[in-house]
Parts: sequence; C-alpha cells; structure tokens
Amino acid sequence: MAMISLSNLSPKPGSKHRRKRIGCGEGSGHGGSGSTRGMKGQRSRSGEGKNPGFEGGQMPLLRRIPKYGFSNKKFSVEFQEVFLEDIIEKIPKDIKDIDAKVLKEYNILKSINKPFKILVRDKEKIKLPSYSITLYAHKFSKSVLEIIKNSGYNYVQLDY
Repeated sequence: MAMISLSNLSPKPGSKHRRKRIGCGEGSGHGGSGSTRGMKGQRSRSGEGKNPGFEGGQMPLLRRIPKYGFSNKKFSVEFQEVFLEDIIEKIPKDIKDIDAKVLKEYNILKSINKPFKILVRDKEKIKLPSYSITLYAHKFSKSVLEIIKNSGYNYVQLDY
C-alpha cells in the first residue's frame, strides 16, 4: 500500500468538472443556436429576466396582501442636537445673543437651515457663566429650560 503524501493527493473521481465554455463552436458541445439555453421561449432569449416578485402571471404576493397603516415619517422634523455645555465652553463671553449663525460660526451647529434643539449632558455638573446670555433655538429640553430659568438667562423659541 502506497504512503499518502502531498505529492500524490488528488480529488475524488467525478468531483471536479471542466468549465462549460458556452458558445465556443459545435466541437465544444455547447455551441450552435441556443448554446445550452434550449429551444425557443422566454428563457432562451438574451436579456431574459423577470422582476424578483414575478409569479408566472399569478397576482404577486406583494400585491395580494393588504396595505394598511400610516407612517408619519415624511411629516416628521429631524432636529440637530446642540449641547449647553458646548455653548458655554466654545462661545466667548462677549457674545450675549446666541443664535444659529453664532453656533455655526463656532462649529457647534452643522447646518443653519435645519432646526435645532438645545440639550444638556449632565445638569448636575454644568458650570454656568455669571454673565447674562439669550439663547435662540427651535426647541429646548426640559432640563435646559429649568437651568435657564434658575440662572436668569433669557431664551427665545423659534418657529420651525
């Protein structure tokens, strides 16, 4: 009995096949009209293809099942997030009115055209400046409103 080594290994007979070379002449066994597509019919033609939901003329499942419900997604408004800590940290003390243009100038806001909401990360750890400021925003979180009212700051809620 011969010893098995890497030099005499081979795949099991019948497990490997030559690649079908379609359209390479009659001698290849896959030439001529059709080239393994069979005779006439939709699937023998070039460009053959039906949409994924096609069921041979039967009414497709997607069209058979009832459609119901309502999605409010196209009417929803997506707000940009602005954190009070970032406003206090990045904007200089001499600016008293803080609106979208100021926030955009100091890279706190991504777009002036989209509405934004002022939030707070940790209301216990926030260090508020002693000078008075006026915040202009489309929305304020409850905790931010609480902080603003307690500190004596002014705020203006904009329409969106």
